[in-house]
Amino acid sequence: MTQDDRIAGTVLGAATVAMGLIAGAFYVFACAVMPGLARSEDRVYVEVVRDINDVIQNPVFLLSFLGALALTAVSAWQLRGEPYRGWVWTATAAYGLAFLVTVAFNIPLNDGLAGVGDAGALREEFEGPWVVWNGVRGVLSTVALGCLARALMGHGRGRRRSASSSPSGGTPSGGV
Repeated sequence: MTQDDRIAGTVLGAATVAMGLIAGAFYVFACAVMPGLARSEDRVYVEVVRDINDVIQNPVFLLSFLGALALTAVSAWQLRGEPYRGWVWTATAAYGLAFLVTVAFNIPLNDGLAGVGDAGALREEFEGPWVVWNGVRGVLSTVALGCLARALMGHGRGRRRSASSSPSGGTPSGGV
């Protein structure tokens, strides 16, 4: 295994971790945060969602949100000659769509909720569409995660094959 193979495997692994974090965030919103907030009165609902929108814009979340896309795209390019490359390209496309859904739908809905107005009317315009689009991006990012996991399996098999086919029977570089 070459240094480039190790780097490509590390990038693929990092992309998988970042994607898992993002898919998990969307999942938690779908399964717990939004259903829990749905039980709240309008004023509380709007206030809490506004607070979430403020605090989620932080370096840790943005690193995962943007990093999942960037790392997956870099990994797709690095692995373009590998037999499992289709899994990484599919992950790139799926998360690219999830990213676009976020930018085209969820963020504008968040911005609309930040406006001045009656809490009931603001919630009415926000809640249903936001929950639907969060579900869409949750499914797309989960598909991307599954594809990256499948690519990791392919990468691991490739490493085992190259190690077993080396003359030393272990380390392909002949190292100690």
